[in-house]
Amino acid sequence: MAGQPALTATLTSDSLGGANVVSGASNWLAASTPVGAKYGSSRDQPYLNLRPKANNPASPSTTTYSFSTPTPPSGWTFVLGDIDADQVTVTAIGPDGVALAADELGFNGGFNACAPGLTGKPSCTGSATDVPTWDPATQVLRGNAAAADTSGAAAWFEPSAPISSLTFSFQQRAGFPVFQTWFASIARDVTGTVTDQVTGGLDGVGVRLIDRDGRVVASTTTADGGAYAFQGYFATDGYTVQLVPPAGKIAVEATRVGADLTDTDAIADFVVRDIVPVAVSGTALDADGVPIVGATVTIDGVGSVTTDTDGDYLFDTVPVGDHTLVITPPAGYAVQIAPSPFSVPAGSETPITAQDFVLVANPRLGGVISSGGVGVAGVTVSAEGPSGVERAVTAADGSYSFPLLPAGSYTVSIVAPEGYVVSGTATRSEELADTDLDAVDFELARLGTVIGDVLTDTGTPISGATVTVETPTGPVVLTTSGEGSYGLADLPPGDYPVTLTVPAGYSVPDGGVTTAVAVVGSDGSVQTVPSFVLVADAVLGGLTGTVETDAGAPLADVDVTVDTPAGEVVVTTDAEGAYLLDDLAAGSYEVTVTVPSGYTAEGATSAVAIVAADGSVVSVPAFVLVPDAVTPVPSASPSDPAVPGTSGRLPSTGADTMPWIVAAGVLFVLGAAGVVTAAVLRRRRAERDTPSDV
Repeated sequence: MAGQPALTATLTSDSLGGANVVSGASNWLAASTPVGAKYGSSRDQPYLNLRPKANNPASPSTTTYSFSTPTPPSGWTFVLGDIDADQVTVTAIGPDGVALAADELGFNGGFNACAPGLTGKPSCTGSATDVPTWDPATQVLRGNAAAADTSGAAAWFEPSAPISSLTFSFQQRAGFPVFQTWFASIARDVTGTVTDQVTGGLDGVGVRLIDRDGRVVASTTTADGGAYAFQGYFATDGYTVQLVPPAGKIAVEATRVGADLTDTDAIADFVVRDIVPVAVSGTALDADGVPIVGATVTIDGVGSVTTDTDGDYLFDTVPVGDHTLVITPPAGYAVQIAPSPFSVPAGSETPITAQDFVLVANPRLGGVISSGGVGVAGVTVSAEGPSGVERAVTAADGSYSFPLLPAGSYTVSIVAPEGYVVSGTATRSEELADTDLDAVDFELARLGTVIGDVLTDTGTPISGATVTVETPTGPVVLTTSGEGSYGLADLPPGDYPVTLTVPAGYSVPDGGVTTAVAVVGSDGSVQTVPSFVLVADAVLGGLTGTVETDAGAPLADVDVTVDTPAGEVVVTTDAEGAYLLDDLAAGSYEVTVTVPSGYTAEGATSAVAIVAADGSVVSVPAFVLVPDAVTPVPSASPSDPAVPGTSGRLPSTGADTMPWIVAAGVLFVLGAAGVVTAAVLRRRRAERDTPSDV
C-alpha cells in the first residue's frame, strides 16, 4: 500500500494449501477498472490466492488480517476477486472491539476485471454483466446466480472506520473455488513553513507528524527558508503537526496544528517569536521517567498549555508574584508528585525551569487468548467495571490490554471469532487493585468440519442419500450432492456419530457399514469419514411370449420351459396362448415349447431371450404349431344293415343325397366361425402391448 507509515498485518488462514502469494505479473486490476481509476493499476503488485478449507460447501475457510495498528478511516481499499461460483462473508472489528456495520465496510460496487473494452487488462475474457452482488444484511458477497466458474468477477470496498481485524469467510458453491485479495491506498503530503515573526523563515527547527492514535510517525527539520514536508502519508484525517520551538522562541499561536489529508494535501504553518519574560517550563513524566503527552498545565491569570510528545510545556509573560501550577492529568493518570509553588521576583527576567511533575498510571488488566498454545488475533474482549464497559481486540500474538483502569471489580468476557468456539469459561470475575493484572487468559478451540461420501462398490457417487450427524444440539440430516458428498461445518471438538440411511435400490455389501464416528479435534481440521459403500440391488426383468396355430389361433395349456440359473421353470399358456415369467435377473435364457399331442411345430421349438438390466420384459417370438391332419371316416357299404334294401322299392338312380347336403351345411358354418375366430385373434395380437424385442 502506498501510504505511510507502513500498514502491516498478521495473516491467519485455514485456506486449503495455505495462502498463496502471487506476483501480479499475469493477473492484475487495470487502471480502467472502477477501483483502478482511483487507486491505479495493480500490475506487478502482489496479491493473495485463497481457497476454502475443503472443496465442498460445508467447509468454508476463515482468513483474518490482524493489523498491528488500526487502519485509517479512509484513503484505502480492499478488493475481492474471482467471486463467481462461490461467496465471501466480510466482517471487521474496530479498535473499540465493536464490529463494523455494513455501511462502514464501504461496499463500492462490483465489476469485471476481464470485461471487453477495458484497456490495459490482463489476457482474460469476462463479461461486464458477470459481477458479484452484495447483501448488506448478511454482509455476504455472492457470485453469479448460476454458480458458474467464470473470469474477472470482483468487488471493491473503502472502509469508513478504523479496523483492527478484517475477516473473510470463503465458501464454495460449485466448481473450483478460489478468490483473491488486493489492498491499495492513496498517499498525500503535509507541507508548511516555520517563520520568525521578525526575521522570517527559520531553518533547523524540529517538526513532528502525529497520527490519530497519538503516535509520532515522522520527524523532520526545516530547511531552505523554514520549509518542511512529510510526503506520502495515508489520505485520511486525524493527523497533528507539532512544532518543537527553538531555544528562546515560543509559538505565536498553538504548537500543534491539525492536518486532514482525506481529499487534498495539507498545509500547516507556524510563526514563532522571542520569549517574553518571565518564562516558566517543566516536564510531565510517569513513575518510570517516560514523558506524558496531553497533560494540561494551568497558571491562574496566564492560561493553559498541554504537554507535548516530550512531556514538555512552556509559558511566557508570567507576571511578578506567587504562582501555583494546576495539573489536569490525561485520562487514566493521577498526580503522584505535584510541582511546588513558585514566585516571580520583581524586575527578574530569569526563566523558571524544572517545574516538573510525576503522574502515576492506573493499573492495567490484560491477558492472552490462545488456541492450542497459539495466540488468536482479532478476538473482542469486554471488561465491565466501575467506569462502565470497555472493549479491546487481541493483537497478532493473542494478547490484549486495558490500560489505565480504575481499581475495582471487573467482569471480563470474550466473544469467539469466526471459526472458533470458547473452550472452558467465556467470562471471568476479577478484582483489580493497585497493581497490574496480566493473566486473565482464555482458551479457544477451532471449529471443525466433518465430510464424507456415499459410493457404489464400483465407485459411482450416490446422490440424494440421507446421512444423519448427531451433534450436541441434536441430529442434523444431510443429503448427498451430485458427487455423492456431504459435509457439516462449525463443529466444536467432540465425537460425532454419523449414520447412513440406505436408499431404496441399494444394499449394504458383506462387511459394509452404515455408521461411523468422526472425532473433531481442537485444531479445526477437516475430518473425513470413510466412504459408505453400497451395492446396487439387481433390477429384475421378465420374458413373455405366445403359442399359436399357423392360423393364428391361441393355444392354451401348452407348457413352456425356461432354463434359468436356478433350474428349469415351466409356465403354461393362458386362454390367449400367452405365457409370462417375471423376476429374472439380466442374462440369457433358453425358452422351449413342449409340443402337445396333435400338433407339429411349424418352426423352431426353442429360442434364446436376452433379459436386459433395466427391468424390462423381453418378448419371445411366437411358437407356431400346426394341427395334425384328420384321417377321413370311410362311407358305409351296400351290405351295411343300416342301408335299406331294394326290396319293394323302385331302383335308385344314385346314392342318397340328403346326408351330404347336411354335412356341407355343417362345414360351411364351421368354416365361417373359423374365419371369424382367426380375425378376432389377429386383432387381439395387434392390440396386445408388445414388450421389447429379444
